Amino acid sequence: MKPLALRLPAMPLFAAAALAPLALLVWGVGMGGLWVLPGLIYMAGLTVMLDHLIPLVAPDAPEGSEFPAADALLVAIATGHLLAFPLAVWAIAGDSGLSAGARIVLFLGFGQFFGQVSNPAAHELIHRGARGLFRLGVAIYVTLLNGHHASAHRLVHHRHVATPEDPNSARGEESFYAFLPRAYFGSFRAGRRAEDALRARGAAQGLHPYAIYLAGQALCLGLGFVLAGVAGVAVWAALGLYATAQLMLSDYVQHYGLTRRTLPDGRLEPVSDRHSWNAQHWFTSAVMLNAPRHSDHHAHPTRPYPALRLPERDAAPRLPYSLPLCSVIALFPRRWRRMMRPRLRHWAPPSGQ
Repeated sequence: MKPLALRLPAMPLFAAAALAPLALLVWGVGMGGLWVLPGLIYMAGLTVMLDHLIPLVAPDAPEGSEFPAADALLVAIATGHLLAFPLAVWAIAGDSGLSAGARIVLFLGFGQFFGQVSNPAAHELIHRGARGLFRLGVAIYVTLLNGHHASAHRLVHHRHVATPEDPNSARGEESFYAFLPRAYFGSFRAGRRAEDALRARGAAQGLHPYAIYLAGQALCLGLGFVLAGVAGVAVWAALGLYATAQLMLSDYVQHYGLTRRTLPDGRLEPVSDRHSWNAQHWFTSAVMLNAPRHSDHHAHPTRPYPALRLPERDAAPRLPYSLPLCSVIALFPRRWRRMMRPRLRHWAPPSGQ
């Protein structure tokens, strides 16, 4: 069935889709019992069901469209994240009175919200020119114990995407389990080298960002201890790792096996729509702030998320299913490779280039 064009206003859809799970999860903390389930069901089931049962595609915004409320929603998500993270740690590890089963459900639900909503919001914020918005994005990544992503993503990934120089571009036939440590630790090192290079040539001054990231992450773990002792530290770290693994999984899927050609003069071809996998599915695009429209983000990193455009099928690779569903399939390497091999062959550079 050919997807239909979505006729809902963009910003109300983004706001409702992205903030509803947080409200449900916080409600679950307060109510306990079966009330902990709706937030997890929303993140783990409802989004994918709506994507695939209701075949809609949000139309591209007209070129030059402005969305004054776009940054306000990012601030709202970021504020909700910064308040909800310690609440989640206390509810899961502290003296919340919740049952063991409820704590597990909340861990999964909050972890998926932090991984699939907080991460895209932080990603948008670190691409904003306003210093306050940028710092808010860094704060989210610091709570996730992934502060270095703010440097590595902007200074390394966008420059070297689809090349061996980018730790966050997955190689063809590489499993996610091999990619994850290579991407996390590789981006940590590459981001630090990029920041060092800026300082060496006088293009940046002040306290080194990595000192801020590491000090902030230590403070976060200290807050976890204040909230719930050693268990609070462990849960804070586990939530951060769970959310960051989802970010790495999105990177893995969205750049899997795509490479840039070497031109006759020895340079790499410019980054184009061909170097990211995209997804057209409407509801997860709303929940994830159009992160599945990944090609256009690489072409226009500062373009606000409601204005990101979906390339035509013959211009850029498209995933067969929504980004979250493809991410689940990617956890099963044999199934993932079988699904992606014919698609990847179609987008491979010509032989010998």
